[in-house]
Amino acid sequence: MKKLHTAIFGAIERNDWILPTLARIVFAGVLFSYFWVSAKTKLGDGIMGIFQLSDSAYIQIFPKAVEAVGYDTSQLGILHYLIALGGTWAEFILPVLIVVGLLTRLSALGMIGFVAVQSIVDVTGHGVGGKDLGAWFDKASGALIADQRALWVLLLLILVIKGAGPLSFDRALQPRSET
Repeated sequence: MKKLHTAIFGAIERNDWILPTLARIVFAGVLFSYFWVSAKTKLGDGIMGIFQLSDSAYIQIFPKAVEAVGYDTSQLGILHYLIALGGTWAEFILPVLIVVGLLTRLSALGMIGFVAVQSIVDVTGHGVGGKDLGAWFDKASGALIADQRALWVLLLLILVIKGAGPLSFDRALQPRSET
């Protein structure tokens, strides 16, 4: 029985492509649309909307600051604009890079930072708490922050550690090793 176990699971362990490939597929299926739709809500009107963000961008990222200026986002400074612009672009660009497998490790690391900031803003700015905040080692597994986002980060850590796998631009762009 031990030989059978070793034969089956040893073969799986030796195939380093399985885990990162599945991580990218799961990211594409579960999180890509979530981030893409969220980023779209931050864009302004027309083609210049990628530079002229909607009020929603500021409300999502700086809820307390927007409230403090009576929801007149024109009163926010250049730093608010640059952070909102960078966050919006990151929310578009990083998921695309992960799905196609280009600069995957850096993109996944960037997404981990994005999720951390997103979670902090949700708690401190939008007042997420209680059951939505959740706690580890309790009987519930669906809390927005403690449970779901921990799984997102685990998925992204797989990509940081293992890379994109063989079906990726990262692999295609690697110089061929001489044997």
